[in-house]
Amino acid sequence: MLKDVPVVKDLIKRCLRCGLCREVCPVFNETKREDDSPRGKIFYVEMLRNGELDTNRAVDAKLFNCLLCESCSNICPSSIPVDEIITAARGESAKVNSHPLKRWVYNKLWTSPGKLRLFVKSLGFGQRMGLIGLGRAAGFTHILPGDMPRAERIMGRIPKKSAREILPAVSPAIGPRKYRVVYFLGCGTDLLYPEIALAAVKVLTNLGCEVDIVPELKCCGLPQLGNGEENSARELAAFNTGLINIRDADAIISDCASCSSTLKSHLYRGLFRAGYDEKITDVQVFIAKIAGTFKPDNAIAPITVTYHDSCHLSKAMKITREPRELLKRIPGVTFVEMDDADKCCGGSGTFPMSHYDLSMKILDRKVASIAKSGAGIVAAACPGCITQIGFGVKEKKMDVKVMHPLEIMAEMF
Repeated sequence: MLKDVPVVKDLIKRCLRCGLCREVCPVFNETKREDDSPRGKIFYVEMLRNGELDTNRAVDAKLFNCLLCESCSNICPSSIPVDEIITAARGESAKVNSHPLKRWVYNKLWTSPGKLRLFVKSLGFGQRMGLIGLGRAAGFTHILPGDMPRAERIMGRIPKKSAREILPAVSPAIGPRKYRVVYFLGCGTDLLYPEIALAAVKVLTNLGCEVDIVPELKCCGLPQLGNGEENSARELAAFNTGLINIRDADAIISDCASCSSTLKSHLYRGLFRAGYDEKITDVQVFIAKIAGTFKPDNAIAPITVTYHDSCHLSKAMKITREPRELLKRIPGVTFVEMDDADKCCGGSGTFPMSHYDLSMKILDRKVASIAKSGAGIVAAACPGCITQIGFGVKEKKMDVKVMHPLEIMAEMF
């Protein structure tokens, strides 16, 4: 029962009704509706908890009209984890309102690396053969549910091989081994951006790291948790920690802000072996820590770079300094700060598939900030943000690349 969930039972009553959360909420900033604000959603959850409101599709729509970006939790004077409260309510709602196809995607497809890889490969084959473009032109995509007929255009070019198909299970250090790291290779990087994983391994091994990608690892569980499938999320967390705990590691890292923040979240709390919670971090933080006075072999071609703060990195993990410091240390890079760098891009994984118009309005603000910066490259530490922003700059016909900071760093070696 929702009323028995600790975060709902104990923490929701801390809300002061001050409304500070509204000022930073990207959804409220677009709709200006109180029931779209974090405070409004807290009211909904309270009514659900107290039995004053039944779960129905209208309430479900309000609970899912949220990016889970944690901007509200960050600014809350009472330190209420609004995202956790909304997630808990989504889980309760999903018991009666979740569509069978949605349950299959999050409980069966996304929890099975083999099935997910085959599904993505099929989409990639369809792209290369022109079948998806043909289906779009013929109007077949309109049979897709929700806003997917429009949102499917956001997907970039799918590579022929995933990162796990290219990389060995363990990549040895170049030169003397100084560290052994577990590299949590998330779904987005593995299936859509293998070049990020290759860059990560290249940088890490050149800095003396032995890199273990743990080939059997599954999804971190965030997509399931965010879409109300808590049981599947917990099963994934237990499976993944079982694999990681039997390895000796100096660090457990990820290039994906969503993955690394999830590994640090309540979902994984108490599952890692003693001492491992402190070893989980973003790959950029780890590199900044071990690089020391490292001097690269090569300067890269002169470029101007700006940086987008992925929400799960800047708000959930409070990491903003290290990515910027690393970019500034690359010979050839001129770094420029972006206005509203910490504002959400509107991606949040699958959000555009259900809230396309709202997602695009939020994205437009981000793209305008990028254009104002004058940078030729936008660096972002989340595959989801890279996909969303990449689509935005392409739609605006801007001559701007969107890259992971590691891809820029890798050019030094």
